Amino acid sequence: MRKLFGGLTTALFIALALVRVEAAVSGAIFTTVADGTEVNFNIYAAKEDVYLDGGPGPGAPQHAAGLPDGTYVFQVTDPSGKTLLSTDPAGCRLFEVTNSIITSVAPSGACAHVTGNDVDHGALTVQLMPYDDTPNNGGEYKVWVTPLSNYVCNTDLSLVDCGAKKQGVAHGFIPRYSKTDNFKVRGSIREVDTRFVKDGNFVDGLMITWTDSLGASNIKWSYFNSALQVNHEAHVEAVEIGTHTFTIGDQPGCMVGQINVGGVPQNKNGAQSITVGVGDNFTTGAVDTDGDGIADTLWIDVYCQ
Repeated sequence: MRKLFGGLTTALFIALALVRVEAAVSGAIFTTVADGTEVNFNIYAAKEDVYLDGGPGPGAPQHAAGLPDGTYVFQVTDPSGKTLLSTDPAGCRLFEVTNSIITSVAPSGACAHVTGNDVDHGALTVQLMPYDDTPNNGGEYKVWVTPLSNYVCNTDLSLVDCGAKKQGVAHGFIPRYSKTDNFKVRGSIREVDTRFVKDGNFVDGLMITWTDSLGASNIKWSYFNSALQVNHEAHVEAVEIGTHTFTIGDQPGCMVGQINVGGVPQNKNGAQSITVGVGDNFTTGAVDTDGDGIADTLWIDVYCQ
């Protein structure tokens, strides 16, 4: 385990005597730039450009719940979760959520990360730097967020790395208590997009739950943004190799009927979880949307009754 530190007070250490929360974390996170505006395909020009945001994500209805209030810790890894890329102590990667949005990095003290101001929700955004380059050839990264009470090493935040990935725990982050989002620094797109269709029209503001190959989850909503080539989709970008699950449930505006994956109808109708296996050549049913001859997008089409 690597140890470094700077900036935590005795009072904060006392405050870390927390009872572990045993329920999955609700809400969502997403990566963004400093002012909270979106990035095309979640591809960034440089590592310094990437910030963390919490609360209602892109396309979310205004009433959508953000993260539960409390103190959180984050990390950056390669997409497999095997390699920790964050280089500063866990105690420097803390933030607070109040009223479902990020409001402070004060728990980190003097070593707190740089913040920006979200133009949409009056929240703070938190810069992910410092972190190392990913060993992934496609330039892919994964950011994790978990309540401090669920961080395995929450009694010693001077650690940079709480321990290598083993038995489902990645450097102190337990997937079932974590939210993750993937992003890329340069490179090309590879994403799974869910579209909701009712009476022949696309429906925005509808939700899916994405569970990544490691068992961590996040929530995405369908929406439209022509400038970012988001065409009435709940989109999950930079999917890593492995098995991903997309849970699609009945919700206001959509009683789930038939579901097609890559144009192929599923064996049953109605609310269900769709499993997508991602390999080196992406996945069966994916299509080339940018004309480079490489399949980059898989569409899941949900027909609402």
